[in-house]
Amino acid sequence: MESSHRSLASSPLSMDGDLNAPHSMGTTIIGVTYDGGVVLGADSRTSTGMYVANRASDKITQLTDNVYVCRSGSAADSQVVSDYVRYFLHQHTIQLGKPATVKVAANLVRLLSYQNKNMLQTGIIVGGWDKYEGGQIYSIPLGGTILRQPFTIGGSGSSYLYGFFDQAWKEGMSKEEAEKLVVKAVSLAIARDGASGGVVRTVIINEDGVTRNFYPGDSLPLWHEEVESHNSLLDILSSDSPVPMST
Repeated sequence: MESSHRSLASSPLSMDGDLNAPHSMGTTIIGVTYDGGVVLGADSRTSTGMYVANRASDKITQLTDNVYVCRSGSAADSQVVSDYVRYFLHQHTIQLGKPATVKVAANLVRLLSYQNKNMLQTGIIVGGWDKYEGGQIYSIPLGGTILRQPFTIGGSGSSYLYGFFDQAWKEGMSKEEAEKLVVKAVSLAIARDGASGGVVRTVIINEDGVTRNFYPGDSLPLWHEEVESHNSLLDILSSDSPVPMST
């Protein structure tokens, strides 16, 4: 996912198939709080124009033991912001002798995003748990605004999910309910958004630590009139197909 920046996940895709276009994570990223922690989720498609550069990328990045981020927009921009914040948080932890809080991590992301808003094209969700305020979700969209929310969605696939979350999210969910909601929401976005796809990854953060889960594309529910996924073209060719006409 290396590249220069200059491509938003939500910007129109170039129809010329330029393989030298910037890598962007036309993306669905989600952060949800539940009773005791947070669940982060994301798809795995990274695109370069109309070309899928990576179908199994990991858009959920660790900052500290208790704080992770979901990245959208320019892959290069979101990675460099994450790297800088991880370094600053490491220094912060050494100086204070205790882990950084989620709020500190989110405000560092906000500071870098705002001070470089004319050069960065990335939207980030910060999620984590600390002993002071429990599970927290912060949204830092393009431009460097910071919003603490009970749930937030981002990326090109988020356009299809606002109504769904208004109906489906509720306070006091269990860990299992929250993760099920995140997986369902990402799979819905994948069905509608051509820039989202691949697998679904989730990260659960609570007092007990961090749990990573992986949901392959062929295990996700099919929506509307989706065609069932195949591992490769060979699967399709090896299935029962009509015999070619003889000449």
